[in-house]
Amino acid sequence: MDRRSRLRRLAGVGTRFLIVGGISTLIEVGAFNLFVYAFGWDLVVGKIAASLVALINAYFGNREWAFRDRNRRGRAAEIVLFLVVNLVCTLLGAGIVWLGAEVVEGITGHAPGPALVNIVNLGSIAVIVVVRFLLYHYVVFRHTPKDVADDASA
Repeated sequence: MDRRSRLRRLAGVGTRFLIVGGISTLIEVGAFNLFVYAFGWDLVVGKIAASLVALINAYFGNREWAFRDRNRRGRAAEIVLFLVVNLVCTLLGAGIVWLGAEVVEGITGHAPGPALVNIVNLGSIAVIVVVRFLLYHYVVFRHTPKDVADDASA
């Protein structure tokens, strides 16, 4: 497969990944605000819980649509890898939210309000999107050598 075809295929996968991620992000932001501002949960606990709620949509959207052409190594192994990647990404996102809130509090001298917390949260999501795509593409829903050979012969 030539470079242009690979880039076009990667752009297609990336676009579908971003659409699934956009929907999952809306779910995560809504759940985050519900947990933190309606239920009074701690920021980090709210972030982790909201990420877990969005995770269900993310798995099925990515498996069945964004990375639908990838080899299925077995549902159990794939789900384990998906959960491990998302655990790492969730903890990284929670750490970014915690650090961002601490930095804002250190600069302003008081706890950040909802607007600043959501800006920090969205920043954490932006970082995690890149990390998550790379891990999904190369680890969770990767092409196996058989997939690559099938693509070359097609």
